[in-house]
Amino acid sequence: MTITIHHLQRSQSERVVWLAEELGVPYELKIYQRDRQTLLAPPELKAISPAGTAPVMQDGALCMSESAAIMEYLMTKHASGRLSVPPSAPNYTDYIFWFHWGIGTLQPTIQTPMFMRFAGVVASENPIVQALQARVDLALKMLDDRLRQSTWLAGDEFTAADIMCAFDVTTMRLFCPFSLEGYDGILAFLARVGERPAYKATIEKAESGETMGVVPTLMKEAPAPLKTF
Repeated sequence: MTITIHHLQRSQSERVVWLAEELGVPYELKIYQRDRQTLLAPPELKAISPAGTAPVMQDGALCMSESAAIMEYLMTKHASGRLSVPPSAPNYTDYIFWFHWGIGTLQPTIQTPMFMRFAGVVASENPIVQALQARVDLALKMLDDRLRQSTWLAGDEFTAADIMCAFDVTTMRLFCPFSLEGYDGILAFLARVGERPAYKATIEKAESGETMGVVPTLMKEAPAPLKTF
């Protein structure tokens, strides 16, 4: 039975589409566009995901949300060891650290000041937002330092950890624009990501019909805010 991936455009659900493309897993893609005013998921997606979040994956009678959980499910059932690192490998801890760091630390670190700005709290006026921004800078430096010394986050080979972290410095920048000027390790990493056939296929399929794709976010300067498109 074919897996169905419910993808909200310009969202972290691109991770699951990308992983399926990398693994060559047959899947049916159902695409949902954000409401242009609220930027939230449409009612059609909320009907299968009460929280209104994406991705959602269906595999037979199974209906699952949460990108990390879906990624682990797909790798366990379909990867045959690909895109992960076995516990016996010396870089196993690198793999599990960066996989979980991408969604457990980097993503919320970037999101928190983003939500503050959405609420109208300006960083220059609020020391708390300034402190949150300092955490963003620290996280980006940590990621950049790693990618200056390693081709991919877990080592020499591309893994699901790279899929997990790439979203935070590409598509997320559409909602909270920030420059990657000076982060040469991240920029080189994104250049490598952008050349992967599975990533190109993901953008072509998952962002079809949208006027603002993900590829422009691989620039040093942040793209224009979402509302201008």
